[in-house]
Amino acid sequence: KMSKVKKAIIPVAGYGTRILPFTKAVPKAMLPIVNRPAVQLVIQEAVESGIEEILLVVGQHKEIIQNHFSAAEELENLLESNQKQEFLEAVQYPQNMAKISYIVQEEQLGTGHAVLLGEKFVGGEPFAVMFGDDVMQANPPVLKQLIQEYEKSEKTVVGVQSVGYDNVVKYASVEYNQKNGRVYNAVSIVEKPKRENAKSDLAPLGRYVMHANFFEILKSIGRGYNNEYQLTDALASDLKQNGLIAYEFEGVRYDMGDLFGYLQANIEFALQNPQLCDKMKKYLDQLVKKF
Repeated sequence: KMSKVKKAIIPVAGYGTRILPFTKAVPKAMLPIVNRPAVQLVIQEAVESGIEEILLVVGQHKEIIQNHFSAAEELENLLESNQKQEFLEAVQYPQNMAKISYIVQEEQLGTGHAVLLGEKFVGGEPFAVMFGDDVMQANPPVLKQLIQEYEKSEKTVVGVQSVGYDNVVKYASVEYNQKNGRVYNAVSIVEKPKRENAKSDLAPLGRYVMHANFFEILKSIGRGYNNEYQLTDALASDLKQNGLIAYEFEGVRYDMGDLFGYLQANIEFALQNPQLCDKMKKYLDQLVKKF
């Protein structure tokens, strides 16, 4: 009987260069979407996909992230004594979501290195990797779609979407030789290809499910793009050894590392919020006429 996917590694150590100066003092993972930090929405997706334990790979300012997922006695007491039940619940929710632990990535050595730091945490089981830059909205959750696919093949599953040939140069490109519905049999994966070399516009967008032996592959890769240990290189090696599934997930992804993606997420989540929805619609209507 195969073991279920119960653990997720979420690397959140990046600098968030494109969001500076905000990310000078606050980690990018804490960018608010309406009133919740992005990383909370990513963890929520994990929990709704059956994940029980989460490892956050953090960089500088890790205490800001840790504080969000820990108890805040003074604040909680204040809200309780003022009978602010709704706010109290919102404050307490993050600390009860899942079992969350932390490891510090001392140097920015790339995505492959960040994931490798989770080897002890995972302990020989299949596991998920989720990037905190990518906030997803989907039903069922994107990670759950990938886990269901992993359970059929027990091969590493990469969540992809078509991003267009002009955009694929910013991501990695997954080439395939056959597809069956949303399932593609990958034949190569290339980090940030040149426009003219890209044979597919399917890009991995921050959601992965790996088999337990993936750490052995991570240890075997050298430095790649940007002189960093790239997760893409490990995936390419896994593909050669064991085969790799690219799954075209259903759902919307917001790129939180990009100003426009960040603003999109805020507007769309606000429109889905029953308290804000009508005001927002009216406001956006007037705004469009004004500009």
